[in-house]
Amino acid sequence: MDVEANKAKQIINDNNNDCAKVNSNSTIDDSIPHSSLSVDTALPFPLMSPRIIELCKDLFRKWAKLDDSCFSVETVSGGITNLLLKVSVKEESGDNVAVTVRLYGPNTEYVIDRERELQAIKYLSAAGFGAKLLGVFGNGMVQSFINARTLTPLDMRKPKLAAEIAKQLCRFHQVEIPGPKEPQLWVDMFKFFEKASALRFEDPDKQRIYETILFKEVHKEATQLKELTELFSGPVVFAHNDLLSGNLMLNDEQDKLYIIDFEYGSYNYRGFDIGNHFNEYAGYECDYSLYPSKEEQYHFLRHYLQPEKPYEVSEKDLEDLYVEANTFRQGYLRLILIILVISSGGTTNTRSRRRSASPLHSLTYPDLEQYKIVSLHANNKNSVCHGFVE
Repeated sequence: MDVEANKAKQIINDNNNDCAKVNSNSTIDDSIPHSSLSVDTALPFPLMSPRIIELCKDLFRKWAKLDDSCFSVETVSGGITNLLLKVSVKEESGDNVAVTVRLYGPNTEYVIDRERELQAIKYLSAAGFGAKLLGVFGNGMVQSFINARTLTPLDMRKPKLAAEIAKQLCRFHQVEIPGPKEPQLWVDMFKFFEKASALRFEDPDKQRIYETILFKEVHKEATQLKELTELFSGPVVFAHNDLLSGNLMLNDEQDKLYIIDFEYGSYNYRGFDIGNHFNEYAGYECDYSLYPSKEEQYHFLRHYLQPEKPYEVSEKDLEDLYVEANTFRQGYLRLILIILVISSGGTTNTRSRRRSASPLHSLTYPDLEQYKIVSLHANNKNSVCHGFVE
């Protein structure tokens, strides 16, 4: 067990020994403490810090009587949907410990099922993924602090790191999470579409741009893509659904990679999770000229399909997964288009992501040119012909 895991376990054990409050919600372990407090994410940092300290004292009884000077709070880079804070504490014993406080972004309940997230954390943490859950509160959670740096998009394409990400994603996809196992891609897409197509903006310029979006065409293409992906026999797995560089961390000294943040996790198509990850090579600026080459994708897919013997993967298996991932990649881009519309302004602002910098009028489909299906014999599911323009 690593240092972070030992510290997390000690915090929970100390809390249990002090008869701390626990969450009665059956979604998470009864040993996880909870607080009814919330912290306003709109507060300026100097006003937010005392609230964070108050929250930590309320959650963890062993810290309740510590002077505020024993705490230090700082922001952590990497958060997109959430505000991340590192809280360092000097305990009475003289030990220095650190935890991460995650404050949920405003209106994220539109796109995130927090109950599902908490349940997933329990099982994924037991399988060795992510930070340990230490406590929950009104609008966030406290987790163990991972001593590692966040990857950059360029890091993800380095052969050694790409292979390790693929190996870990393979293992991630083998974790069983209780509950319904229906894939959520199309459920979520059409749910978001319904919200996006019914918006009104107070800003007249935004409303004018919004009215240029061809929602009927978006719906038509999404429906066609849904029908296309139903031809695949790829497995449904518990997917991360948001495997961008910001959700990958590396401890350079220990050469240890962490997959973190499971808030978008759900059962989904394997190809979608892989294609989604490949899209993230484009980085925060969505430069799809950086989308991985076929050679780079094959390197990743070999290590995903057979982590221990990557060069024994057959060409057929490689090509099959390559086609599967690139087809689902287009579904991902449609989904992002719809989420972008929702998050672009107005009273239903949701996922505050880097993609919100893109103007709405540019959110069409030319970015699908690098890889697109040009031939499909859909009448015979056993003889589907796929072609890709590269």
